[in-house]
Amino acid sequence: MCGIIGYLGYREAYPILINGLKKLEYRGYDSSGIAIFYKNGYSLCKTKGRVYELERKIYYDKVKISGTTGIGHTRWATHGVPNDINAHPHVSNSNDLIMIHNGIIENYHAIKIILSKNGFTFKSKTDTEVLINFIEFLRKENKFSLEEAVRISLNEIVGAYSIAVVDKYYPDKIIIAKLGSPLALGINEKEFFIASDPIPFVDYTNNALYLKDGEMAILKKGKELDLRKIVDNHKLHPIIKKLKINLKQIEKGKYKYFMLKEIHEQPKTILDTLRGRLLISECGMIYIDGIESNKDIFINAKCITIVACGTSWHASLIGEYLLEEFARIPVEVEYASEFRYRNPIIGKKNVIIVISQSGETADTLSALKLAKKKGAFVFGICNVVGSSIARIVDAGAYTHAGPEIGVASTKSFTAQITVLVLLALKIGKYRSTINDYRYKCLCQELRSIPEKIDHVLKTDNSIREISKIYHNVNNFLYLGRGINFPVALEGALKLKEISYIHAEGYPAAEMKHGPIALIDENMPVVIIAIKKGFYDKIVGNIQEIKARKGKVIAIVNEGDIQVSMLADHVIKIPYLSEELSPLVTVIPLQLLAYQIACIRGENVDQPRNLAKSVTVE
Repeated sequence: MCGIIGYLGYREAYPILINGLKKLEYRGYDSSGIAIFYKNGYSLCKTKGRVYELERKIYYDKVKISGTTGIGHTRWATHGVPNDINAHPHVSNSNDLIMIHNGIIENYHAIKIILSKNGFTFKSKTDTEVLINFIEFLRKENKFSLEEAVRISLNEIVGAYSIAVVDKYYPDKIIIAKLGSPLALGINEKEFFIASDPIPFVDYTNNALYLKDGEMAILKKGKELDLRKIVDNHKLHPIIKKLKINLKQIEKGKYKYFMLKEIHEQPKTILDTLRGRLLISECGMIYIDGIESNKDIFINAKCITIVACGTSWHASLIGEYLLEEFARIPVEVEYASEFRYRNPIIGKKNVIIVISQSGETADTLSALKLAKKKGAFVFGICNVVGSSIARIVDAGAYTHAGPEIGVASTKSFTAQITVLVLLALKIGKYRSTINDYRYKCLCQELRSIPEKIDHVLKTDNSIREISKIYHNVNNFLYLGRGINFPVALEGALKLKEISYIHAEGYPAAEMKHGPIALIDENMPVVIIAIKKGFYDKIVGNIQEIKARKGKVIAIVNEGDIQVSMLADHVIKIPYLSEELSPLVTVIPLQLLAYQIACIRGENVDQPRNLAKSVTVE
């Protein structure tokens, strides 16, 4: 959940590092630091706070920043509070070795005890400082080379990591390694770029290598890449890939925040997700390679388990409705963090679907590995090409949402739902559990969703006016029924994430089983009240709220009369089928959360205590 950056080559390292850290700041932003290397020495600067504070410190402290080798880090705290001392890079006791690290070393305490008995002292509370001193200890005790000391140490630790290590006496060499935490390497002639993801180096090269778990690389200035297995030092042949990231995708453009840009990108990202998969000219033919090549597995599946975390878990709940409705297969949805610890019953005929925007979510990865170990067929849905999940699953589908920089997921949510709709319709067609007319109608309507979302995005000004009224409340309640219950959960999560207002999502019928006790004139209730799906029941829920002086913000269809007369505020969306409605009903909820957070003066893209990709448990 931290961002690491490194450079080894012929250019000045500082501009590459500092700009790279800014692009990685969505991965962690409670502290940051850099180390620039020159002959027999280095300059180190680190500080609590965001990258701009690191820049200020470097400027005012007149830190030497000239050098063509460097490493940098932006942190999301796991071990030790955010402060200057716990910030990375970390230095060994001799001051010779310097390291940056993303991940968690689970047995660091036991190693720390051994090191303490051998005279090592520690300034920070981090597991990273323990690891760099462990490397130094092995190196001196056994007269190992640095690369051998790194390799042996990594065979002894338990946990997850991506690391970069430099010896100040050998500034023309960086050693990197990975296990369970993402690490990408950009490659040009006579230079290497190291980063948690390729975004920081796409300005310089589109040649990239994604390290696999258990791999390490020795990077030397002017030399070819030396890639090896950590376990046995076996030399590997590097597989270089061409990146397809558009620079405009990782810039804000005319928008103040990435989150707003990504909300407005959803008409395009849904079209991109449908492209090549939904062929209307072929009478609504759906083609997904991962399904086509495993047709019999899905036809004969007795049950499907969907595993995910956070926003992806909410998308999974919608997937449950869709798969059970169209494919008539029993579906269970599990939190990845719970799935792996409860000894789930998994057999060879089970289908497991794992969903993750980044493809690196630690709990989801662990659940995936458990499912495969037990013999299940695993299908992955993720956004990042070449990610760990994409490499490990038996088959899968990319969402094609493009880079998502805002910490609060928006476009990845609707892209995931789009894939799940296609998946459910395709499997239903194979199993003959959906009739041709309904299938074709839904395929045609799916094509119209981007236009309907674009229409809803134009209600942003009216949503801002509603936000002005409620931005100072302490609590919100979100209600939905059927397939829109998970949308209520997602709306509440968005508000919590970026505005820090307590919010809860509930099935509307459950309001009478507890939450109704909270309703008064100070409790705004956001309720999804579209014509399709239990409309009369929703009207009854709204009347119960109004009888207790609650304030109602209703998402309604255009032309709605009954709810519009009851609600305090209405946000209108186009009419559409219930099964596809989450793709549109979530848009005003994203905008509501965004506008409230902006009015409250919060940093929408970098909410406190959160990071984009949860690569630690």
